[in-house]
Amino acid sequence: MHKSIFYCCFVFSFFILFIHCQSPISSPKNPGLFLPDDLEATIWAESPLLYNPTNMDVDSKGRIWVTEAVNYRNFNNDSTKFFHHNKGDRVMILEDTDHDGKADTAKVFVEDSLLRSPVGIAVIGNKVIVSCSPNLIVYTDENGDDVPDKKEILLTGFGGFDHDHSLHAVYAGPDGKWYFNVGNAGPHIVTDKSGWTLRSGSIYTGGTPYNNKNEGNLKSDDGKVWVGGLALRMKPDGTGLEVLGHNFRNSYEVIPDSYGNLWQNDNDDQVVTCRTSWLMEGGNAGYFSTDGTRYWQADQRPGQDMFTAHWHQDDPGVMPAGDCSGAGAPTGITINESDALGKEYLGMLLSADAGRNVIFGYHPVIEKSGFNLGNRANFISSLSSDNEKYVWNDSAGNTQKEKWFRPSDVTIGTDGALYIADWYDPVVGGHQMQDNLGYGRIYRITPKNKKLTNPVIDLSKVDGQIAAFKSPAINVRNSGFEKLKAQGEVVLGPVKELLKDQNPYIRARAIWLLAGLGDKGIIEVEKKLNDENELIKTTALKALQQSSLSGAKQVDTAIAGMGFSKYINEVKSTQSAFLRREILSSLRRLRFGDDRFIILMASKYTGQDPWYLETLGQAMDGSDKIRSDWYNQLKKIKSDTSIKVYRGWDSLLMDFAWRLHPTNAIKDIVGWINDSKLSNSVQKKMITALGFINDRAAANEMLRLTKSSNAAVREQAIYWLSFRQSNDWYNLLDWSKIALNTTYERKLAAMKIKRQILLDSKQSLDERTWRLQEMLADSVGGQLIIGLASDKKIPGELIPVVEKSIFKNPDPSIRIQAGNYFKRPGTQTLFSIEKVANLAGDFTEGKNVFVKNCATCHKVGTAGNSIGPELTDIRKKFDKKSLLDAIINPDAAIVFGYEGWLINTKEGESLYGFIISSNKQSIVLKDISGQKHLIAVDKIIKKERQPKSLMPDPVANGLTEKDVANVVAFLTSGK
Repeated sequence: MHKSIFYCCFVFSFFILFIHCQSPISSPKNPGLFLPDDLEATIWAESPLLYNPTNMDVDSKGRIWVTEAVNYRNFNNDSTKFFHHNKGDRVMILEDTDHDGKADTAKVFVEDSLLRSPVGIAVIGNKVIVSCSPNLIVYTDENGDDVPDKKEILLTGFGGFDHDHSLHAVYAGPDGKWYFNVGNAGPHIVTDKSGWTLRSGSIYTGGTPYNNKNEGNLKSDDGKVWVGGLALRMKPDGTGLEVLGHNFRNSYEVIPDSYGNLWQNDNDDQVVTCRTSWLMEGGNAGYFSTDGTRYWQADQRPGQDMFTAHWHQDDPGVMPAGDCSGAGAPTGITINESDALGKEYLGMLLSADAGRNVIFGYHPVIEKSGFNLGNRANFISSLSSDNEKYVWNDSAGNTQKEKWFRPSDVTIGTDGALYIADWYDPVVGGHQMQDNLGYGRIYRITPKNKKLTNPVIDLSKVDGQIAAFKSPAINVRNSGFEKLKAQGEVVLGPVKELLKDQNPYIRARAIWLLAGLGDKGIIEVEKKLNDENELIKTTALKALQQSSLSGAKQVDTAIAGMGFSKYINEVKSTQSAFLRREILSSLRRLRFGDDRFIILMASKYTGQDPWYLETLGQAMDGSDKIRSDWYNQLKKIKSDTSIKVYRGWDSLLMDFAWRLHPTNAIKDIVGWINDSKLSNSVQKKMITALGFINDRAAANEMLRLTKSSNAAVREQAIYWLSFRQSNDWYNLLDWSKIALNTTYERKLAAMKIKRQILLDSKQSLDERTWRLQEMLADSVGGQLIIGLASDKKIPGELIPVVEKSIFKNPDPSIRIQAGNYFKRPGTQTLFSIEKVANLAGDFTEGKNVFVKNCATCHKVGTAGNSIGPELTDIRKKFDKKSLLDAIINPDAAIVFGYEGWLINTKEGESLYGFIISSNKQSIVLKDISGQKHLIAVDKIIKKERQPKSLMPDPVANGLTEKDVANVVAFLTSGK
C-alpha cells in the first residue's frame, strides 16, 4: 500500500509484489495465523461489513471505527473494474452487539467526496478526526446518533493528496494534546488556528500525478528548516502546532505511550532499510539531507553500508535509526499498555508490516539515555516462518493465499484484545492493488480460555471516567482524562489512588492528570521526581514542564522556564542519563537554562550515548558564533575545579567537535585527522566534521588533505571536496582551478568537437559519419547524441547511422533512451515470463552474465558497484516469477527517486540519469556508471523526466531467454 530492485538490470517497484488475483477465501474458524501458544485469533469482521481497511480506532463503547480506501489510487487502478464508491470513501462503525466475539453490525458514519483513500482515524470524545491530505477533518456527533452534525477542516495544506506518504492518524497523548504525523509527499504548508505556519518540504516528488512539485530548505515561522515526514503535536482546538521530529520517509503512524515517549516505524524502497524507532523529541530521522535538497544517494560516502547511508547515521544532528527490520512495508504501530492478553505482553511494542505479513513484537528497555528495542520477534504472522523470501507459489505452482495477509493497522480494544486490520490483497506498494473486490477483514487476538469483554463506561460518573482513563484503548483514555481534569481538585482523591496501581502505565497517566489538577496535584507530581522507576521520574518531569507551560503564550516560554527551574535543581544530581537527557530536552523546548548548568550536564557525558550527545547538540545549537562559544566552554571544562568530568574527556571533545562543527574547531579537527595514533574510523569521523563546516577555511583545509600521505584520509578528502562542490561549498572555492575528474572533462571536450563536425553541413558525409560513429561507440559521446535527438537536431541523412550503432553503445542508459528516438534494428523479441520460468537456470553461467552486464550497477556480495540497489539478498524479496517480471518489464514502475531525467545544457551537453540533489543553484545527476554530474541551474536549457527506466530490457542488454534464466538462478541461489 505505501510501499530498482534492479535499477540498471532489474527494477522492483516500490516493493510491488504481484500474483494473479483470485477471490478471497471464506473465513475459517481457524484463520491460520501463527501466534504464541497462549493466544488465539479469530476473524472479528470481514467484507461486506468493511472494505479495504487502512486504519482503525476504538470508541468508549468498544466499537471499531474504520477508514476505507475503496477509491484507492484511481490513476493506477481502473475504477470501472474495481469496487468503487461514487460519493467518496467511507468511515465505518463496526460492533459486536451479541458479544459473541465477532462483529455483526456495520454502519456508515460518513461517506464524503473529500475522502479519497484516507489513512487515519481517531475517535476522541464526540469528535471523529479523519486524516486525508490535504485536510485534517473533524466530524462532530453532538447528539450521539452516529451521524455527524458538524464538519470542520481543522487544518489544511498537507501534501500527499491521493498518496500513501500523506497525513496519518491522530492520537490523544497522556498530556491531552493531539499527536499525529505526515509523510514526505510535501510540501506541507499549514497554518494552525493561532496563525503559526509550518513549512516543510524536500526534493521528493512522484508516486501520484498530484505530487509533482516540492522543494527543500523551507523555513517555518519558528525559523527552523523542517524536512520530509514530520511528527506533530497541537492542542485539540488546532492551536499550538509544533514539530516533534522530522526527516522521515513515510512513518505510517507515530504513537505516544503513557510516559510521553513516541514510537514509529518507517520504510524505504530498498531491501534492507525499514526500521522501527523510538522518536527522541526534536530528532532528525535522517532520510534526506538536513535541508531536504538531497536524497541519501547523493550523500552516501565511501565505505558506508546502505542502512547507514539511508538514514544518514554518520552525520551530526541525526538521531539513531533504531531497529533495522530489513525488507518490508511497515504500517500501523501501537504499545500494549494492558495485561489482558497476559502479563508477558504488557508493554509490548507492536509494529505491523504489510510487506512481511507480520506483526513484529518488541520489548523496549532503557539503554543509557535512550531505548534499546530488544530482540524483534514475529509476534503474529500468516506464515510459519519469516517472509523475507517472498515466495508466492508452492512447489506445485499454486498460489499461497496466506501471503495475502496485509496488516494495515494494529490497535488495542477497550476489552484489551488486539485488533488487526487486514487489507487482503496480493500486492503491497506502488499505489496498486490486485483484488478488485476490495475485500478486507479484522482479526481479534485474545488469550485462550479467557473471555474478554468490553466494559460499560458511564462517562457521566467519576467511576466511569476513571474506568475510561484506565482503558487499554488510547483515545478512550482521553475521554476520562478530559472529564476528570475539568473537575479540578474535586477528583484529586480517586486520581491519587491510581498512583498505587500495579500497572506502571496507569501510574504514569495519573501523573499527567495530577499536573493539571491545581497546586495540590502538582505537589503529588513533585513527589514522583524521587520515584525509583526512571520512566516514572521522567514522566513527572515532563508533566511539570507541561504544567509550567500551561496557559503561557509561545513567546513566554522563557518565563515558564523560570518556574520550571526549581524542578531541575531537585534532579540535577541524578545518576540517570535518561532523566538528564529529558532535562536538556525540556530546556531546549522552554528556551531556558544558564550556560553553566548545560555545561554541567555536558560533563556527565561518557561517550557511546548518541541520544545524549544529540540532545546536548540541540541545547547548544544555533549560529556558528553560538556553537563556537559552546565549544570554547567545553574545551575549558577540565580546568574548572568545581566540575568533575569523565576521565576520557579529551577524547570526548572529538564527539562535541563533530556534533557542533563550529569554525573555531577547524584547527583541532585537522590536528586529529593528521594524528597517526588515531584509528581510521576516528579520522574518518573528524573528516566528516570538517565537511560539515560551511566556511572557506574548512574547504581550504579539505583541499590540503587531498594531498595527504595517508591514503584513507586522501580518499575521504577527495570525496568530501567533490561532494561539497555540489552544495554547501559551491561558492567557497574557485572550482575552475580544482580538477578532480580531468579524464571525463577531456573526453567531453573531444566529443564536443566531434559533435560540431557532424552538425556542419559543409563537411563531407564520410567525415561526419566517421565522427558520428566515434561518438556512438563512446558513453560520453552517446550522451551528446541523445541530447541532439531530444532537440531534433540530428541531420536526417545521419539517422540510419545512429540507428545501426547506438543500441550497441557501452552505456545501458544510452541504449534505453535510444528507444525513445530511434528504431531498433531487426525485430524485437518478446520474452515470456512463463517460458523463461520453465527453463533450467545455471548458477555459473548466470554469475558470468551478471558480472558482464549487471555488476556495473549492482553489487552481490563484494563484487559489483552500488549505483543501483544492492542485490546480495534479493532472494529474500522476490521469487523467480517476480524477478522475471522485473527483468522483462523494467518500465512497469519506477521507484521513487530513481526516475530517469534528461538534462541538456547551454554548452550542448546532454546528461541522463537520476537526480540525487537539487537546489536553487545546482542539480546533481547520477548516471548509470555512477558518475555524479554537477550542473548549474542557470546553464540548463531543458530538463525532462523520461518514461523509461534506467534499467535496460533483456534485448537492449543483448540477453537471450536462457541468459535471463541463468541470472535468476544466480540471484536466487543464496551462494
